[in-house]
Amino acid sequence: MLPHRSKLSVAVFLLPPVLLYGAAVLLPIVQSLVLSFFSWDGITDMQFVGLSNYRHMLAGDSTFWTTFFNQLGYLAVCLTLQLGGGLAAASLLASLTRGREILKVLYLLPAVISTLAIAFLFQRIYSMEPVGLLNGLLGAVGLDGLERPWLSETDTALAAVSAPEGWRFVGLYTVILYAALLAVPREIEEAARLDGANQWQIFTRIRFPYIRPVWITTTIMATTYALRGFDIPYLLTNGGPGQASELVTTYMYKTAFTSTDFGYASAMSVFIVIECLVAVSLILLVLRRKAV
Repeated sequence: MLPHRSKLSVAVFLLPPVLLYGAAVLLPIVQSLVLSFFSWDGITDMQFVGLSNYRHMLAGDSTFWTTFFNQLGYLAVCLTLQLGGGLAAASLLASLTRGREILKVLYLLPAVISTLAIAFLFQRIYSMEPVGLLNGLLGAVGLDGLERPWLSETDTALAAVSAPEGWRFVGLYTVILYAALLAVPREIEEAARLDGANQWQIFTRIRFPYIRPVWITTTIMATTYALRGFDIPYLLTNGGPGQASELVTTYMYKTAFTSTDFGYASAMSVFIVIECLVAVSLILLVLRRKAV
């Protein structure tokens, strides 16, 4: 559809980012795939073991499955906060007439704060001694019985490390969804109001169907990022107590750089890539089917 000269120009401009993407993303994935068929401690010669790493991961390593189900819980909390909170905040912004710009800046602040700062912040929030913000608020409203060391108990550690990650990117998805809501034709909404539709009906029948493509994109972004989540859980608990907040990513890191089993860690990295691809496929299948 483009003239030959235009095609050549497009190819010239696309070549550098494609090469960069291949070198920075695709090549490491291929290297991890190859390494997953070997046993290697990083020093001695690599030994080919075939599918042994994958067999051990799927059938012989109970810790891996613990981390996998922890990852699903982590994903559920992140999606609830990021997508649910982002959509609610975006709808609120769309209904305001003043102060939108200030709120957008405030929503986006967590996304630009360093991960280390967020980890230290939530360590103070969850602190039991000295009393942190969360326990202080519970005590102030008479719920002293709910005060606890949130990062040190097995029942609460996973949720405690998931919440900061969810909070961190609420603002990003809020702004994306807010921009999508602004593109909804107001004439259609006004016509629906004249026909007697309430706010919920306008949202479910007009606004959300209109922003569905953006919603699919944000769901994919939030899901894949949560499945690759590492930094905040690692900084807050290092996977503890026990394995209560251990994720596949943190377990992979420890396997590679603490146990120096790079072949097995590569097998887990390949699993994470496949996990993300399967998640994206399911999202597209479910959300696009509902749109038909």
